[in-house]
Amino acid sequence: MAQRSETLFDGVTALSQGARDHQEDAVVADFPVGGDLGLIVLSDGMGGHAAGDVASKIVMTEVFSELKLQASNPEVLRRGLPDLLSDAANAANDCIRAHIAEHPESEGMGATLIAAVLNRGRLHWISIGDSPLFLYRDGTLSQLNEDHSMAPQIDFMVEAGLLDADAAIDHPDRNCLTSVLAGDEIAKIDCPEHPFTLRDGDIVVAASDGLQFLEDWEISKILEIRAEDPSADIAQNFLEEIARVDDPDQDNISIAVVKVSLPEADVHALDNARVATRPLRESAEAVAEGHFVRPRRVGLTRLIHAEARR
Repeated sequence: MAQRSETLFDGVTALSQGARDHQEDAVVADFPVGGDLGLIVLSDGMGGHAAGDVASKIVMTEVFSELKLQASNPEVLRRGLPDLLSDAANAANDCIRAHIAEHPESEGMGATLIAAVLNRGRLHWISIGDSPLFLYRDGTLSQLNEDHSMAPQIDFMVEAGLLDADAAIDHPDRNCLTSVLAGDEIAKIDCPEHPFTLRDGDIVVAASDGLQFLEDWEISKILEIRAEDPSADIAQNFLEEIARVDDPDQDNISIAVVKVSLPEADVHALDNARVATRPLRESAEAVAEGHFVRPRRVGLTRLIHAEARR
């Protein structure tokens, strides 16, 4: 059998400390040249120095090692990747619990998670927390995963006329996380049963919320201008634009950019997966208690049809 030579995925990661005094993000991606399957694992830590950075590294290491070990196993693929993703996330949460038990001073540490498996033209993911998973397709930027923070609920209150837009921008509860890996029961997990069907030319971006110091229209504009460039150039452009903003509160930034290139035969073979993209601003259920808060400021309220500043 002739060896397949086409490259399905052009994937790269990037990290920046931003204006913080230490790095609490962790990200890894694995896209073998000519391979059918690629992996992304990204984690944004919380809990301060010697806690948030440890939490994100625990999550990244545990989840990536399990996915790398199991994801290409035909039996695992037959049973389904959502179970593998869920098992890996729960194992990482158990590791954080064990670390806190051994190091009580790290109580309060935690981390978000995005783990994505790109299996030829299908995208499976699990996400916990507020780190976004974006899809850029045909000039449109959409967010695929749920935002487990109070920001969607606050934005919904603005849409419903219950809250002033200016008050929503710096609302004290805006950055409260409603789900996180912190060793306790995980409140919310976004892990669709069915994969999302990718198309030739799609660009997938996983990021910590540090990227969202750029507004959505700015992220979309970079992807539009750089759509034909390698993923490394796109990631570098993101970091350059964030540096240009020069926000004194700039959070850590971690990014994984993946460009999808599908052979014509694969495009015709893919079925129509059921998972739909989510709007960049969406309603969410009101969350009662137990929010996790981390000391950082997210950029301005993000709008679905935001226009460029004039």
